[in-house]
Amino acid sequence: MTYLKFTPYVYLIAGLYFIYHGFTEYQRGIAPWLSFGIAALAVFMFFFRLRFARKFEQRRKDENQP
Repeated sequence: MTYLKFTPYVYLIAGLYFIYHGFTEYQRGIAPWLSFGIAALAVFMFFFRLRFARKFEQRRKDENQP
């Protein structure tokens, strides 16, 4: 389950890409709101998944202690 440690960073990379995409759309005169909305969701998911992984790890440590 080591891949779960890396999945939050996929959301962060996607969020950065959609922020970049939104700014390029804005400069061309196209409405960038969908790109910015997806970027906000991806950044939220980054923090949510990171917090969830920490809670999961802490719970696993607590269960293994006598």
